Amino acid sequence: MNDQENTNNTPKIVSVANQKGGVGKTTTAINLAAALALAGKKTLIIDFDPQGNASTGLGIDARDRKITMYDVIVDRTDIVDCMVKTSVDNLFIAPSTTDLSSVDVELIQDRGRILRLKQSLSNKKFTEGMDYIIIDCPPSLNLLTLNALAASHSVLVPLQCEFFALEGLSQLMLTVREVRDTINKSLVFEGIVLTMHDKRNNLSGQVESDVRDNLGALVFETVVPRNVRLSEAPSFGLPGIIYDSSSRGSIAYRRLAAEFIRRQTSKKPSKPLEIK
Repeated sequence: MNDQENTNNTPKIVSVANQKGGVGKTTTAINLAAALALAGKKTLIIDFDPQGNASTGLGIDARDRKITMYDVIVDRTDIVDCMVKTSVDNLFIAPSTTDLSSVDVELIQDRGRILRLKQSLSNKKFTEGMDYIIIDCPPSLNLLTLNALAASHSVLVPLQCEFFALEGLSQLMLTVREVRDTINKSLVFEGIVLTMHDKRNNLSGQVESDVRDNLGALVFETVVPRNVRLSEAPSFGLPGIIYDSSSRGSIAYRRLAAEFIRRQTSKKPSKPLEIK
């Protein structure tokens, strides 16, 4: 799907996924979504991680999460009732709490459990006027992540610039292929975002070179540096690009959003690639 094809008021749905924790997944989801919103794109973040870090990072206090993604997935509550406006214009969030961690057990008898999120996003009054839906997946390939992949048009993978960067990526690619072969034939890879890059560290440069050699054009040109201001921002309930708009991390995420938008108009199809 690209902006030219998106003429029926259907938002593009992107899962931000990596089963490896600590790679900047939630930071990427929050700041990419915020940058898209600041660019005039009406954007929703679905916090699909029971840790609820995206909700906290956008200033949604746990006591104020009266209706969450747990209610949407388990009780089929209308997702419109779950949405909360954030302090960023055009940016909304569907929050989560630790209750979401019980979904695997509570839906074990439901044969259609993998399609719960997709069904919840089919509401026309919800999707009207929405440009992007960014799903912050949990750091595991569980039922929640499979729900996200089943509902998405594409997958964005944050990859930390460290020695084991490619470890686990093969499994994620296999999972995406399995989802494509069974329940979501249109699912593609949006791309790989290199995160926590430290230009003072030779290893970061080597990892970047290796990833680009292996995955080519699938890797975004923009590289997100390791940046303390991005780490501080969630404690203030703000995206990094709002907390300190002049920091290197914030500048990188704005560039990433611009590159992301440019890719939507590209006629080149994205697809899973083999790791060499």
